[in-house]
Amino acid sequence: LRTAGAVIIGKTNLSEWANIRSTKSTSGWSGRGGLVKNPYVLDRNPCGSSSGTGAAIAANLAAVGVGTETDGSVVCPSSVAALVGIKPTIGLVSRFGIIPISHSQDTAGPMARTVTDAAVLLNAMAGADPRDAATSSTPAVREDYTAALKATALQGARIGVARAQYFGYSAQADSLIEAAIMRMKVQGATIVDPADIPTAARLDACEIEVLLYELKADLNAYLATRGIATAGTLKDLIAFNERERTREMPYFGQDLFVRAEAKGPLTTPEYVTASGLCRRLAGEQGIDAVMQMHQL
Repeated sequence: LRTAGAVIIGKTNLSEWANIRSTKSTSGWSGRGGLVKNPYVLDRNPCGSSSGTGAAIAANLAAVGVGTETDGSVVCPSSVAALVGIKPTIGLVSRFGIIPISHSQDTAGPMARTVTDAAVLLNAMAGADPRDAATSSTPAVREDYTAALKATALQGARIGVARAQYFGYSAQADSLIEAAIMRMKVQGATIVDPADIPTAARLDACEIEVLLYELKADLNAYLATRGIATAGTLKDLIAFNERERTREMPYFGQDLFVRAEAKGPLTTPEYVTASGLCRRLAGEQGIDAVMQMHQL
């Protein structure tokens, strides 16, 4: 980013351990930074886990920001702060330096107030990194994402609406989405509605298994590179949280950490099975099947 001309202003607060410590965690709260506030409505949740980035960019503290996402941590804070958030395909942006949850899902991604700004930021972020093997297939010639920013870009595009899974929770949110769908129609898109993902309801069960196994393995590997004698493993972190319960766990515990610590290595048959099932349900039987069926 600096090479591309960016000025790095600072770091922001985020959800404690990116919301992977507990099933009861509060988005935007950490023992170090307290609670992030939504700049539009100060008593509303900023979502997470890249809560501070979303709040800071929405509040105009900076032009653009970088969030990290395993599952929703860029797009959720972006959605509640009127931002554009992009979760890139794994391997487009280096994961080096990101405190891990899951090597199969973690990535950094741009957060900005406009599509143009997000595309400019992604241009600077994307590329191969010898410290991250997942980026090895990145083309040597970088793609210019701003080249796709055309007023006529939606003409002839086929856009699917996954209505069964993602509507009905909030009438206000639904009305905004319906208005956006109508605007896409006006701009020339063909809307396929519904275009539901048939496997969506089955993803959560296998995903949490994958996350817990990978959290233990990936976090232990990361901590081993940091040289912190008292926090070299997930087990050490669990013990630290217990010792510092007043500061670290005043509102919620660490049930997910405890469940992850109980998992075996990534060669465990249960992990291998869950990982393969998740990939099939999400990919070939999920979004890939829908895209192919409706030619989206």
